[in-house]
Amino acid sequence: MSERDQYLSQVDRLCGSDVLHGSESLCRLLRYLAQKEVEHPGVHVKEYQIATEVYGRPTDFDPQVDSTIRVQAARLRGKLGEYYSSSTGLGDPIIVDLPRGAYSLQFHYRIPANGKPGTNGNELQAGPAVAAPSSRFWLMTAVALSAVVVVLAVALLMVVRGPDTAQASLSSESDSTVPAFRTFWQPFLKSPEQPWVIFSNGAFVGRPESGMRYFDPKRDSISQIWDHYTGVGEVLAIHELDQVFGGLRRKICVKRGSLFSLDDAKNNDLIFVGSPSENLTLSDLPSMREFVFQRLNDGPRKGDLAIVNTRPQSGEPKAFLASPSGMPITEDYAVVALMPGLNPARSLMVLAGTTTFGTQAAVEFVSRQSSVEELLSKLSASSPGDVKPFEAVVKIKIALGVPVGMELQAVRKRAL
Repeated sequence: MSERDQYLSQVDRLCGSDVLHGSESLCRLLRYLAQKEVEHPGVHVKEYQIATEVYGRPTDFDPQVDSTIRVQAARLRGKLGEYYSSSTGLGDPIIVDLPRGAYSLQFHYRIPANGKPGTNGNELQAGPAVAAPSSRFWLMTAVALSAVVVVLAVALLMVVRGPDTAQASLSSESDSTVPAFRTFWQPFLKSPEQPWVIFSNGAFVGRPESGMRYFDPKRDSISQIWDHYTGVGEVLAIHELDQVFGGLRRKICVKRGSLFSLDDAKNNDLIFVGSPSENLTLSDLPSMREFVFQRLNDGPRKGDLAIVNTRPQSGEPKAFLASPSGMPITEDYAVVALMPGLNPARSLMVLAGTTTFGTQAAVEFVSRQSSVEELLSKLSASSPGDVKPFEAVVKIKIALGVPVGMELQAVRKRAL
């Protein structure tokens, strides 16, 4: 097998691993960067190239405003580190690395203790073009060795002091997470199955290279729909949730809304990222009662998406609206809601703004200790199990497409 084929075979192995299984966007990025590296070794790929060629961004893509590619690269870098630190990746003869500060992959042969390339009898001859292992490679090796030491220590503890004591030690470590997060996210931690995160992806028509617009059922054919695009806010939101659940030592399963089915809803705890105007499956599930997404039928903001306040309390508006259409977005509103699922034994959360930036802020709100503690205080929830169904509205300040301030506007506890 040629060196090129060995590299691409390793990339296939990575994409088929548990670490990257289901991460369609990260696998696309990994395969693209790998192809570039084997075809043009040492040539640095530009952020703009990735945005337009991998993710279908328009030709006016501005990396100074849109950080999607940087976020995706950081996620891929983390997944590679996770894979090579796992038992699955420790024996792989080829290491794939994405150094910081660049969008170019590096391929390294793992050199075992005997100093000869190859493992398990598979002798791989490293050519002169193979780069020296980067500092990240040594970092990943150190992490892997540390993991082995921890496993051995736990095993020794179980032998010397018994399994109950060792389990208590592990429980103590997991309880070091922020208590507010464990309390707030408890509905999604009690099941042995990982929660599903469903992100919105609107229906578009047209072509990326010539211009796209939202699907209009009155004049467009269903066969013309492109349903695999989403907003930058949803992308960053998924990253935030992955970080939160990683801190809680849980994984999440990510799926786009257009591929979601009601059978999925019956069997899983669900977190919807994005408004019902694009996450259309939400219309078939238990929905909000107090704060409802609706397009206004009349008035100066006719046609704009609003969060309608069905039972306004003293001092509250009848509807929460983002900055007017056609103007720079400096303000938005978002809903944070927890409800019973289609199966009452399951939980359903909605994190959604009227724009993609509001959606990003809704997730940031439930990912920050201070705002989670404020919400828990309003819900009178102080320990896991206290959080009951609720709906809340958050006001967001936005500057240059980035949420810069969040303020809790209203909270309602829902009757069970």
